[in-house]
Amino acid sequence: QVQLVESGGGSVQAGGSLKLSCAASGNIARRCGMGWYRQAPGNGREEVSTIMGDGTTRYAYSVKGRFTISQDNAKNTLYLQMNSLKTEDAAVYYCRADLCPGGMRWVYWGQGTQVTVSS
Repeated sequence: QVQLVESGGGSVQAGGSLKLSCAASGNIARRCGMGWYRQAPGNGREEVSTIMGDGTTRYAYSVKGRFTISQDNAKNTLYLQMNSLKTEDAAVYYCRADLCPGGMRWVYWGQGTQVTVSS
């Protein structure tokens, strides 16, 4: 069983920075991707950034150049460095892990961490 625990959320003024962490427990050796999603009130959950199993990364257009995704394989931890935060970045941020053993896909979610950005 895989568990994902996010941390690092909080309140920050526009222009500030936060770094989110997602600690994974369980066997994630066969992950094909890990990423960050967010959901603001009244909106659906949207992808922010994903790092694929081969290390390639992708970002939502709205965060390109401001956010950086990274991982520490030794610590089984995923990070999201968020700089130049905007009020529209405020949301609950979720960590997601996709495990792909033998052509199947299993998706796991964390419980979320709140990011508040004030003007």
